[in-house]
Amino acid sequence: MSDPPSTTGLHHVTNICTDIDETVAFYEDVLGWHTVKRTQNYDDPGTPHYYFSSTPEGEPGTTVTYFEYPNSRGNPGPGASHHFAFGVDDEETLREWRSHLREQGVNVSEVKDRTYFKSIYFSDPDGLVFELATDGPGFTRDEDDPGSETIDPFERGYGN
Repeated sequence: MSDPPSTTGLHHVTNICTDIDETVAFYEDVLGWHTVKRTQNYDDPGTPHYYFSSTPEGEPGTTVTYFEYPNSRGNPGPGASHHFAFGVDDEETLREWRSHLREQGVNVSEVKDRTYFKSIYFSDPDGLVFELATDGPGFTRDEDDPGSETIDPFERGYGN
């Protein structure tokens, strides 16, 4: 069996919202992101498809897109995303984000220690769960070769 071709990493994530105007306000006003493209769903013409990015140009790996389907409601479970995470440099920046989100009226969790990073959780207007996670300390914290063994975080006292 041959090796698979390489990838460059995550390009973008696409989600569904019920109100594109609320979603635009959330990304632009709360998160400070940029709307980098407004078009329609190529597979469902007439359905709005908006692209948001943490950068004004919307480079691959910085983009989250949304299709608008009013009056729809998804069900968590197999085939659905649980949450997705954006990176931040360090715990100080994470705490700044927590304060900012609270000032914007967003319900946000306490800082959680996830052993390999610290993070906070909050939701968009449709209930999609977001995580902001620090870059470190990283996956080599308890293994020289990440993924080389099964780690029981509770057995090691990591639980939070």
